[in-house]
This record gives sequence, C-alpha cells and structure tokens, in this order.
Amino acid sequence: MKVELHGLRKSFDGTAALNGIDLTIADGEFLALLGPSGSGKTSLLRTLAGLEFPDAGVIAFDGNPVNDVPARARSIGFVFQQYALFRHMTVARNVAFGLNVLPRARRPARAEIARRVHALLELMGVGDLGGRYPSEISGGQRQRVALARALAIEPRLLLLDEPFGALDATVRRSLRVWLRRLHDRMKLTSIFVTHDQAEAMEMADRVAVLRAGRIEQVDTPDALYNAPATAFVHEFLGESIRLEGIASAGCLHLPGLPPMSIPQTQSAGPALALIRPHEIALLPGPGPARVRAVHANGPLRRISLMLGETALEVLQPIGDGAPNVGESYGLDISRAKIYLQSDRTDTQTPWPIAPPRVRDAFAASTIA
Repeated sequence: MKVELHGLRKSFDGTAALNGIDLTIADGEFLALLGPSGSGKTSLLRTLAGLEFPDAGVIAFDGNPVNDVPARARSIGFVFQQYALFRHMTVARNVAFGLNVLPRARRPARAEIARRVHALLELMGVGDLGGRYPSEISGGQRQRVALARALAIEPRLLLLDEPFGALDATVRRSLRVWLRRLHDRMKLTSIFVTHDQAEAMEMADRVAVLRAGRIEQVDTPDALYNAPATAFVHEFLGESIRLEGIASAGCLHLPGLPPMSIPQTQSAGPALALIRPHEIALLPGPGPARVRAVHANGPLRRISLMLGETALEVLQPIGDGAPNVGESYGLDISRAKIYLQSDRTDTQTPWPIAPPRVRDAFAASTIA
C-alpha cells in the first residue's frame, strides 16, 4: 500500500501535534518515525490508523483519500507499546479476536480462523504458546503475540507504536532483527514509531525525523547521518560537538581557530559549526587545543580537549599515536557542517566547509 500525506494538521486543546505534514511512503517500504517526546510521532500514527481524525490535510491510501474512512475499514494492523492483549483470553484467542468480530459476511470459517492463528503463531516463533494466557509468557513473547494479532486480519499497512519500548535491551536487539526479516518476507508497508535512534537507523529503509509536529528531514539512514539538513537532525542523530561563531565575507570565525572558508553566497551573521568526534583530526602542535585526558574506548581512543573555554572530545583509532596530556595541538574541523543561526536555526540548510562529499486493545484487534 502506498501512503500519501498532504498538509496534515492536528491539534489537541489548541496545541499543534501535527503542523503541516507532507510525506509519501512507498508500497512495501519500512519507514521509521523518529523524534523526541512530543514531536508528533504517535499522533501521526493514530491519525493514519483512523483512531484520530486530522483537522486539515489529506490522507490517501493507494491514491484514495481515507480521511473519513473509519478505522475498521482501513485495512490496518496496529501494534501498541503495551501490547494491549486481553488478559482473560488465551494467546490463540487474542490472535483470533480481530477475525471473530468481523461482520458475518467477511468472517472466515471457524476452521480457517484456527488454521490462520496456528500459522501466525508458528511464524512468530511462539507456536507452542496458544493455550497460555498473556501473564504466563515473557514480554518478548507477548510482543510477538500482539504482532500476530495485528497480522491476522491480513492488513495492507502495519503500524507499530514503539513496540519494543517495554523490553530490555537484549530482547529489543533480537526482536528488531526478527521484525525486519518478517517485514521483508511479508512485503507489507510498515511504519514504525521510535525514539531510539539505533532502532530506526538499523531497521528502516528511510527515517522521518520529527520535531514539534513537523518533519525536519526524511531520508535513508546513511544520508541522515552523513548529510543532516538541519542542526536539530545533526545533534539528534549521534554525538555532536557544537562550536558557535560568526560568518562574514566568505569566512567562518570561531574562537581560538583560524578563519575557515565558506561559500561567498551565504549571508553574514551568527553561525553554528557541528562536527562529530571522529571527524576531528589533531594536527601537530603547538596549537589552540590542549589535551586534558586520554582514555581507551574499545577500538577507539577518546581524547578530551580544551579549546579556550570550550571542552570537546576527539575519537581516533587506537592504533594511532596517542597525544600527550598537557600538550597543545592544532585541529582540523574541515568536515564540520555549518548552519546559519536565526530565530529557528534548525530549519537552515547547512554550509559545507569541505567540498561536497483498553480502547487501544479493542482498536488493535478490530482495525481491518
């Protein structure tokens, strides 16, 4: 299923949760919605599901507007963070629930429901748990059962709202690999909400980074990390070092460092340089940066520096010669991204320095 969103807006009590969302998700794509709490991720997912209705804009599935289509008629499977399983039902009955409540004309025969439930539990790797109750299985197993229930209705679109949020780190890692393989096997269109950057970057074909109800950038994981379009995306995805300076006459002036060339076409004014620790190179001294400490960090060495009054860190391969504590060095930060600061800094295009290189339980079971 191809999903298209145009100018989507949604407010709650006068506060904008979605503030003009434009997004296209290709048929069969695995898209992650990533952002801090309150960025609009879950509101967007619930609006897609029909559990909330937009104030403005258009939602289209395969080119057909569905704004006024109820949740039951959207052919969507929804998996919630807290599983939303019925505690008084066995695992098998939980999975079958969405099929059993379908209108009689669409409801499969009892034998077909039993066959489909068994096949899904086997596919999820929990085929022997059908007779147990949710309280009798682990969190990871409950998450697989919740996913089986969402898939039982054979949805064309799968929505997952932080489905691993209640699980420990080890289980999360194994389940996200498993879920990605399941997506590829079933060829569904999947939209996955998370605030975990590693999850989004590892699992998704593309990631949409949200902030304050807007999409800051949507791209492949590699492009987001290596070419962040805004300062917010740069700092949200991975470790960033922030250096503030002034841009003028084709140069960026940073305290303690020589002027660096930037495109002459850019406006003058306050600017922000963002660079990742592994992108900084130490140059032979003496120089403006003084070494405070050196620590091994797995295959990398973490070097703590003082640049004037600014503390920063550099990562370098452990095999390189270690700098000496107390000595000063030059810095090569030519790989930094430069952003013009304004009232909303994070919307600005970067300047390259270097050349371009249980209502929810019922809803989850009845969305069909």
